[in-house]
Amino acid sequence: MGPQISKRGRVKHGQDKQMAEFVFLSEKNRERYLQIISPAGKFMARLGIHPNILSLTGLVLSAFSGLIYSTGAFFWGAWVLVLAGTCDALDGQLARQAGKDSLFGAFFDSTLDRFSEVFIFLGLAWHFSGGAVLFEVKAGNPATSQSPVAVLLIILAITGSFMVSYTRARAEGVGVNCTVGLMQRPERIILLIIGSLVASIPVIGQLVMKLTLLVLAVLSNVTALHRMIYVKKELFRKTRAQ
Repeated sequence: MGPQISKRGRVKHGQDKQMAEFVFLSEKNRERYLQIISPAGKFMARLGIHPNILSLTGLVLSAFSGLIYSTGAFFWGAWVLVLAGTCDALDGQLARQAGKDSLFGAFFDSTLDRFSEVFIFLGLAWHFSGGAVLFEVKAGNPATSQSPVAVLLIILAITGSFMVSYTRARAEGVGVNCTVGLMQRPERIILLIIGSLVASIPVIGQLVMKLTLLVLAVLSNVTALHRMIYVKKELFRKTRAQ
């Protein structure tokens, strides 16, 4: 897996050379996506929009997506999530093009990302716990969607998501640049979007969403474990080199 480009424009190195892994979202596809949204970033830079405003917009859209997910309308929840993800990617473009790239901006953006994921998973947890539909956009009877297993998978997916971020932060705290792993945030969001769109198919929708949550729960925690192993090897290598 080649070097990754962060949302704030910094190149990330330090990929695990010793553990081969499948690339869910290739670097080429990342670059293509950034090229597609680049004109929007330039336009916002000309308007003088601050990148933190765009980060907050992504948070609000993620919360709205979670609200839609709570009704079981996976298809529309996915499309709002696409908009939220676009804002999440554009804030980095905007920061670079407007010359407002900063350490606090990167910290602020990363912190809001965690809240965004929680809002989305909260909506899904509400749906699969059989919670009452909060507004008229709905898909099926809430009582028929009750699934303790799905709620458990959502908890595990949230745990994995946070552990992926935590292991990287702690690794950087001990001097290891750790960006390895299959299920990083862009991959998690893309997988959830794809699963949600397929889950809009009648009859099989609930099953597809549960399978999507299963994959998210397993692979996010595997990614956290991968990072723990990687950091151990890197620290051992640095100790031997001293």
